[in-house]
Amino acid sequence: MTTTAFPTGTILGYPRIGRRRELKRAVEAYWAGRQSLDELESSARELRLGTLRRLVELGLDPLDGSVPGSFSYYDQMLDAAVTLGAVPARFEALPDGLPGYFTLARGDGERPPLEMTKWFDTNYHYLVPEIGPTTPIGLSDDRVVREHVEAREAGIVTRPVVVGPVTFLLLSKPADDSPAGFHPLDRLDDVVAAYAELLRALADAGAPWVQLDEPALVTDAHGVPFAAVAEAVRTAYDVLADARPPLLVTAPYGDLRGESGDALAVLAGTGVEAIAIDLVQGSVPPGPVRGLEGKTLVAGVVDGHGVWRADLDARLDVLDALSSAGAASVAVATSTSLLHVPHDVDDEPSLDPALRPWLAFADQKVREVTVLAACLDRGREAVRGELEAAASAVASRTTAPGVVLPEVRERLATLPEAASHRGAHAERVAAQRDRLALPALPTTTIGSFPQTAEIRRARSAWSRGELDDGDYTAAMREEVARVVALQEELGLDVLVHGEPERNDMVQYFAEQLDGFAATANGWVQSYGSRCVRPPILWGDVRRRRPITVEWARYAQSLTAKPVKGMLTGPVTILAWSFVRDDQPLADTAAQVALALRDEVTDLEAAGIAVVQVDEPALRELLPLRREHQADYLDWSVRAFRLATAGAAPATQVHTHLCYSEFGDVIGAIDGLDADVTSLEAARSRMEIVPALHAAGYARGIGPGVYDIHSPRVPSADEITALLELAVKSIDPALVWVNPDCGLKTRSYEEVVPALRHLVTAAHAVRETLG
Repeated sequence: MTTTAFPTGTILGYPRIGRRRELKRAVEAYWAGRQSLDELESSARELRLGTLRRLVELGLDPLDGSVPGSFSYYDQMLDAAVTLGAVPARFEALPDGLPGYFTLARGDGERPPLEMTKWFDTNYHYLVPEIGPTTPIGLSDDRVVREHVEAREAGIVTRPVVVGPVTFLLLSKPADDSPAGFHPLDRLDDVVAAYAELLRALADAGAPWVQLDEPALVTDAHGVPFAAVAEAVRTAYDVLADARPPLLVTAPYGDLRGESGDALAVLAGTGVEAIAIDLVQGSVPPGPVRGLEGKTLVAGVVDGHGVWRADLDARLDVLDALSSAGAASVAVATSTSLLHVPHDVDDEPSLDPALRPWLAFADQKVREVTVLAACLDRGREAVRGELEAAASAVASRTTAPGVVLPEVRERLATLPEAASHRGAHAERVAAQRDRLALPALPTTTIGSFPQTAEIRRARSAWSRGELDDGDYTAAMREEVARVVALQEELGLDVLVHGEPERNDMVQYFAEQLDGFAATANGWVQSYGSRCVRPPILWGDVRRRRPITVEWARYAQSLTAKPVKGMLTGPVTILAWSFVRDDQPLADTAAQVALALRDEVTDLEAAGIAVVQVDEPALRELLPLRREHQADYLDWSVRAFRLATAGAAPATQVHTHLCYSEFGDVIGAIDGLDADVTSLEAARSRMEIVPALHAAGYARGIGPGVYDIHSPRVPSADEITALLELAVKSIDPALVWVNPDCGLKTRSYEEVVPALRHLVTAAHAVRETLG
């Protein structure tokens, strides 16, 4: 078949939530019954076409397939599962179309939703398909074809984007009824047959290229030997080589070449026409790669994962060096989808003018791609002005005030080794038992309570100057008092203040630390309709004044029960910010840890007996290749301990982890030396608990029993069953009872009955323990 030449410049994907979170608002209005299904689909269509037109305005060609069709209503892995009809047995009689799609994502009645976990080394969460030997698999939904036709009718020929078949299966989990030894990859032939049918449909619709994303090829964390992965790639792409549009296979988020094997060589040996490589985190060997001679090498030299402006001359040097790889042609692209960055720096008028030239959000990165593509086509002189402007902006960062704070660096350099060590664990347990006097299976929550419309309106009015500091503080104190009273009435044992004053668990701290900047419209999708605004960490970090102390002190004054002081840990602050790229992450983490250490000291002085330092992102930053993980775990654990080790023995230090594959970091969880660790476990039905037991974990542990990412209210019996699973594997004296995560995104109509059931279940299981 005749192959359309691959475009010289492209991106691998674009933010899909809308510049003002239009998709979030439309989807949530549909869920709430305020918008019909037709209205939702109309809003989504308007957003899709507006995005495509914007990409053409930014310089991508409307006719050659350089514009990706990467829209999703919720999640790309869910999209692939629905396209294949791969629905778990518990969802039989699922409604057609979007109602059924959202049911898989959110659950309903007694049917829990698909499990959710982190997408490689990002803060994006994907839904985990459940595949068994009898799971139906076949082309069941043609939405990707319909959206391509929709764009073509609007005058833009897109490149449809679909999760690749190997990644889809490697990231799926075995269905509950799967026999021992079964792996979803065993269904490769069925999945590939469905993909082949989809590709033929896209060919008939006129797609010039199709993008299949295979990021699972850059990691060995999925537990499948490299030889089996390589064979799956060969099998899949041998079949998909017939009767289809030409294929771009992408491998973002890491290096295709690792100690376990060379997936670049495997892909090069298949019949695909183009391979996209992440050249921000990955590499290409210096010599020829066998098989590339007939392909386009799509070089991901523009960072799709961070927000810093690229040194375009340096990126061109990387492109020039690729001539030795032997590819038939080289194109330029982003390293990953731009899903992970905000839309537009020009939409941030309140940012410090000195900071703005250093930044590139999604729109600016598209322009960087088009400049580099012009260089490939016409040479550097054709865009000399753009190259010089980029070099000047990058250079200006090195000498800007605040990038380096000598006093911060001197304090770190002179810390004694003992600064990262607390006293013996057994002594701490005794001291905390005497101070707290808690019952067996103590109940608590993770920190936040629902952020009501009233809270958001008050914060918005305060930020606009329409509500003065005194009135705002009074409104938030009133909410704290209400939350404390509610917890007392529910019978929880360790309380929280509910965090009404916090816009976000990272942004709140970043706004009060030197070295950070916040955005006004820098929204990024975290999962489904949930969006966050990651702060920008650009300079050395220093705490200006106590941040949380007065809120915790006030909450504690309202009750005789212990109230937790709530902090976000150093690794999570890094993971959920756009972090400076001019020094090692370990150094930045240590600076944040010092600021938190001072906060812990002040909380203790205010009489707070329990301090929780959340690290939900500990697993998130784990390098995708095992050979790089030990160094990361060393410095991340050291940063947490630096933040918490100043606490007195009688102060109970908690931490929280969520939505990750915890089995990879069990040793590090123990190494944190927290007195109590709470973690997500409800969707996976206590999957982590046997692993903790096998590892000999002997500290307090709170495996979540209430999935807060679903609107379902679990029954007391359901929670009781989960608790019974926990105490079968773990010493009941160590077990705490808590939700999976904070309650910020849920409503009180859901939270109150769920917490009542949680307390009821805890009392029921206590009775069985005597």
